[in-house]
Amino acid sequence: MLLRDRLSLVQVFRITWKLDIFIVLVCTLAYLVDTYWLKEHISIPASITAVLGTALAFFIGFNNNQAYDRWWEARKIWGALVNDSRSWARNLLSFCDNNAAGETKHIARRMIFRHIGFLYALKASLRQTNDRYYEGYLGGTEDDAVRNSQNIPNAILNLQAADLQLLREQQAIDGFLFRELNTMLVNHCDNMGKSERIRNTVFPPSYLFFTRIFIWFYVILNTLMLAEAIGFWSVIFGWAIGFVFHVTHMNGISLMNPFEQNPMSIPLDSISRTVEINLLEMLGHQPLPSPIEPTGGQYLL
Repeated sequence: MLLRDRLSLVQVFRITWKLDIFIVLVCTLAYLVDTYWLKEHISIPASITAVLGTALAFFIGFNNNQAYDRWWEARKIWGALVNDSRSWARNLLSFCDNNAAGETKHIARRMIFRHIGFLYALKASLRQTNDRYYEGYLGGTEDDAVRNSQNIPNAILNLQAADLQLLREQQAIDGFLFRELNTMLVNHCDNMGKSERIRNTVFPPSYLFFTRIFIWFYVILNTLMLAEAIGFWSVIFGWAIGFVFHVTHMNGISLMNPFEQNPMSIPLDSISRTVEINLLEMLGHQPLPSPIEPTGGQYLL
């Protein structure tokens, strides 16, 4: 996730320089084709490019809106996970009856540690990495129980449900608190499922493919039309038009998969570490891990 609300010219150039060169080459080729061959056969009216540009702008806008909806929904899901995580730990620490039979305090702390493991396991699953950091928050037998599971975060939630039932059987929590904690457990599962839905649902590739094709067609057509009126300057104006449309489309593509590891993605590392610090502090654990530092002072992963 970007931390600044503006980009420098150097950053823009680093992102788009390959595209800039390719646009200039295509526009130059279109200018040469029109100058030495096409203008003797046909004259392209300006009304065609005007209508096509309007239609293309709507098409790109639709794509970008859908991409942003995916990104914003992912951000809301993980924001809810942060809030529910703090409430989960607070309820377990504050409202469990430590005088009840059994090791109530030990079970509550184990469930909080396990929840941190759940967040890191979910992060690794969404990013499809082999990060096993979550294993540090699971007991030895628990690690063996979830390791061979097809869905490790869901297997961790199953362990949480078993311990929640154990607290109820030991009468460490009453029926109202049991129902409240179980609702939070259901919320964890819901948010996990919503995240997996976004991660596993591919944005229709036809939208991306045809949008790119239409943009290049529009850039070439504009260059051919302008070449008849302003000559070689049509290459510069063609580049400017192509730059605007292509970069606008690139902005949408960068938001399309919010759980990937890029500057525009949801900062899962930072969010998970924030929750980890908060919960360990509530447990009185020392030392606390350090927050995730921004990459180059520009964005968080």
